[in-house]
Amino acid sequence: MRRILLVILIVLVGVGFTARLFYLQVINDSYANLSKNNAVKVKYEIPQRGYIFDRNGKLLVANQPSYDVSVIIKDLKPFDTTEFCSLLKISKERLIKQFKKARNYSVRLPYVVVPQLTKSEYAYLQEKMYKYEGFYIQKRSLRDYNTKSAANVLGYISEVNDATLRRNPKFKSGDLIGLQGVEQQYDSILRGVKGVKYFQKDRFNREIGSYKEAKFDTLAVKGEDLKLTIDVNLQEYGELLMQNKRGGIVALEPSSGEILALVTAPSYDPDLLVGRKRSPNFTKMHYDSLAKPLFDRGLLAQYPPGSPFKTINALIALQENVITKEDKFYCYHGYSYGRGRKMGCHSHSSPVRLKDGIAFSCNAYFAQIYRKTIEKGRTPQLGITTWRNHLKSFGLGDYLGYDLPIGGPGKIPTANYYDRIYPNKSWKGVTTLSNAIGQGEVITTPIQLANMTAAIANRGFFYTPHIVKEINNKVVTDPQFTVRKNTTIDPVHFEPVVDGMEQVFTKGTAYFLKVPGINICGKTGTSENFTRIDGKRIQLTDHSIFIAFAPKENPKIALAVFVENGYWGARYAGRISSLMIEKYLKGTVTVKPIEDWVLSHSLQDEYDKPYSGKPFKINQ
Repeated sequence: MRRILLVILIVLVGVGFTARLFYLQVINDSYANLSKNNAVKVKYEIPQRGYIFDRNGKLLVANQPSYDVSVIIKDLKPFDTTEFCSLLKISKERLIKQFKKARNYSVRLPYVVVPQLTKSEYAYLQEKMYKYEGFYIQKRSLRDYNTKSAANVLGYISEVNDATLRRNPKFKSGDLIGLQGVEQQYDSILRGVKGVKYFQKDRFNREIGSYKEAKFDTLAVKGEDLKLTIDVNLQEYGELLMQNKRGGIVALEPSSGEILALVTAPSYDPDLLVGRKRSPNFTKMHYDSLAKPLFDRGLLAQYPPGSPFKTINALIALQENVITKEDKFYCYHGYSYGRGRKMGCHSHSSPVRLKDGIAFSCNAYFAQIYRKTIEKGRTPQLGITTWRNHLKSFGLGDYLGYDLPIGGPGKIPTANYYDRIYPNKSWKGVTTLSNAIGQGEVITTPIQLANMTAAIANRGFFYTPHIVKEINNKVVTDPQFTVRKNTTIDPVHFEPVVDGMEQVFTKGTAYFLKVPGINICGKTGTSENFTRIDGKRIQLTDHSIFIAFAPKENPKIALAVFVENGYWGARYAGRISSLMIEKYLKGTVTVKPIEDWVLSHSLQDEYDKPYSGKPFKINQ
């Protein structure tokens, strides 16, 4: 009897263990991660990153093969470190440092020791990998650029750092991530999805086949392609024109808000930030605190807008009914105000109506209409608030909301700002008179001025600027970029301002910049330029500014050009504007004398001076 009970007990225990083992191995996968850590090797298949095209379908960014050398600390066996470091062209100190990082990361997971080998480096190393157990090579792709321009637009990719790994568990050591430009903004779309393969290992750590018959294996999914809004031919031409100059060009399509060109100068060849040469090149450019090639002046640089701002002050004055388009104001080579103070102006006929005020950039005219605008209300605080609300409706004084990861907010002063400066609130319209001509406390970025110009070209509305046109051949329909944004200015008030901008080219400050067959509307501008040297406020050579759109009816392009230390509006920025407009609308340039002048003139001497002495001062 006892023997039978013992047999029954043994059978029951055996059935119990068998049932439990069946449940754990077949039914329940809760211990899957533990089994993988001990007996399963994981291999990732890195997907190809999505391609990037320009608006006309020209391929800008593709992929090229690259190879990472990774280590699994647990599998590491003794090896000749001197020979290994020689093969990889790294120091023994760096190898030890990478081993420490790998051990802190995980002794069971692969950690990249040396990233981004070239095909030739990989071929040479592959023959000797049998000598280095615990190391293996993983194929991935790096960017392959078909243009030397638009580095600021495209951005670059880099290996994720330790901070990103700690912050975001979806990334693994050695993963690449987009930084700057569309590579950063659309990284999750471009990156794709990694494939995963699991391999069973025996007790000798050898692969013996797929884990669970490849039940958990997945294929890599290529990243989605992007079609950008930029015209790469226009982009490349803009960068050519800005050689030996500093500043930015932003060109938009007014009817859609699509960014046609986003030029920053100086820039760099995007190929400089590919592969193992990325780190030293990035470091060199990062510490160039003068030229700042990594600084996107089109989005980040903030300048006083100068005389292009007069166009919007005219619109506000018309909307607030403080002037009509026929009202005349006298200019005695400037406008006198306060205690012997005078805002100077260059020579032109007087009195001045609205159109001539824009065409000849009369400071006295705009000082008086600005003062009327601010003093319309019961208090200057109410006047400034009304003025500011109109400006905000054009996208000034704040981030525009475009689909790029960086930007500057600019500045439109508030009544509170002036109340803080003048504690007794003893300020009035004349106190802030510099705002009339785009100086004073007003600050804008090139893209904000380009957007303002597009709103004028459209006679009162704009679409938020954006850089991506299609994702995987599907047109972007995000309401953020497709819903029209109306300004607070009635459409009827735009026509006289547009006529004045047309006369800038027909008889005004840019009369010598006409382009045959294209009716351009524009506005010259000069922005005062100050810096501090040894604690002293020094005035440098003025910035050259220009805004324009064309054609006058049904405009196809609107742009803003800033050239640092460029003297006055028509000298550099105006010439560049005419060339960019003709290049885009005609596909070629016929005004060769203008082009030759821009290409043959450099401002490097200006930038090399500690300061340029007494500048040539005029406000156009």
